[in-house]
Amino acid sequence: MPFTPAQASDTLVITGMSGAGKSAVADALEDLGWWVVDNMPPRLLPELVATIREVSGTATRVAIVADVRGGELFAELGHAVDAATGAGHRPTVLFLEATDEVLVRRFESARRPHPLQADGRILDGIVAERRVLAELRQNADLVVDTSSLTVHQLGNRVRAAFAGEEDPVRVILLSFGFKYGLPVDADLVADLRFLPNPYWVPELRPLTGQDSAVRDYVLGRPRATQFVDSYSELLADVLPGYSDEGKRFVTVALGCTGGKHRSVAVSEELARRLAGPGVSVRVVHRDLGRE
Repeated sequence: MPFTPAQASDTLVITGMSGAGKSAVADALEDLGWWVVDNMPPRLLPELVATIREVSGTATRVAIVADVRGGELFAELGHAVDAATGAGHRPTVLFLEATDEVLVRRFESARRPHPLQADGRILDGIVAERRVLAELRQNADLVVDTSSLTVHQLGNRVRAAFAGEEDPVRVILLSFGFKYGLPVDADLVADLRFLPNPYWVPELRPLTGQDSAVRDYVLGRPRATQFVDSYSELLADVLPGYSDEGKRFVTVALGCTGGKHRSVAVSEELARRLAGPGVSVRVVHRDLGRE
């Protein structure tokens, strides 16, 4: 039984680097009511979806985890996605990645070999896997870097993207601190360090951008007002274009020094302005609480 356009939005392929958190994503999706199958040959996806929905109903959301563990069968994933796209019912592809350093540390902690390691080092397997997955990553609908995410934070990202009904565009407003590094999975990045920093106001320093005193201090500045006005208008113009091009997930990162005051307050305000028909908005504060 072939896919239909209605089914496509509820069909997900989870792939990416070994050790990047695919199992955690699968667990989070199961908690949301998705039917998840791990390490399945991609060619079986249409038959699996048809069988599950025949038994459970057309509204059932189905996800498969496919990665290099599948060997030669995994090589069929790109062709399977291309074939579905040509037929007008492309599944969503979620790609998980992390830095080499983090992946090595995770494999060493788990005391397990990398699937492509063979007789070499863990890093050799990671480098080989990046070559195999390069094209798949480039064509993915949503790329999430899990290097700095805990399992709980990754679960929040999954819920932000896949919890509700499908919207034309799902926007994640991600506040962060530059001193903790840029979020490599961001589609757009805004630097808010041009705004006065509440950190230097003694009574505001222990508070966060979620507190009214800090929010009023940050957003009450003329430059902040001008930025929020212009940036919300920019996003309002950009998001329909993403939707027209089939990009259903957009991560907008807003950074300040520590990710505690300015970026948090501005992210919350932008979320309030962007929320509306045709747009699903969620705020994620990556570095809040790290100080």
